[in-house]
Amino acid sequence: MQTIEVDPDPDIWVQVADATNPINVECVKTWVDAARHENQGTICVRFVGECEGRLLNRQFRNIDSATNVLSFEARESGILGDIAICVPVAENEAREQQKPLVDHLAHLVVHGTLHLCGFDHETSNEAMKMESKEISVLRSLGFGNPYTNHGCD
Repeated sequence: MQTIEVDPDPDIWVQVADATNPINVECVKTWVDAARHENQGTICVRFVGECEGRLLNRQFRNIDSATNVLSFEARESGILGDIAICVPVAENEAREQQKPLVDHLAHLVVHGTLHLCGFDHETSNEAMKMESKEISVLRSLGFGNPYTNHGCD
C-alpha cells in the first residue's frame, strides 16, 4: 500500500519549471503564507527560466525581456493568483547585489504575494507602504531589509 502525504496547505502551490539551484518548496510556502497574512485564497508560485520569463513579460507587459517577478491577480473567488519568478534573473540580481540567492528569492516571493493582496508601487506613497510591508514580513521570517546593502539593517 502506498502512503500519501497530505500537503498541510493546499492553497499554496509551488512549481519549479527551471532552476539551477534547488528551491525549498516548504520555505516558499512559508514566505507566501507570511506575506498573505489574513488574505485567503490559492496562490501558485512558478519558478521559470529565461525563455518562459521573457515570453510572459512580452505577452502580458509588452516588454521583450525577462524580469525578476510577475504577479497575475485572479478574478475568481477563492484564488488570489499566480506569481512567476525568473530564476536566472533573480540569480543575476542576487550576485550583483552581493546577497544570498535565498534572501533575494524570499523578497521576490513576498513582493509578488503582496501584489496579489492589493499592494502596489505605482505612486511613491504606495511604494512606501509596500516596501514597509515587505521589510516587516521579511524581518518576521529572519531576513534583513532588502532595500539596504546586502539585505542587512
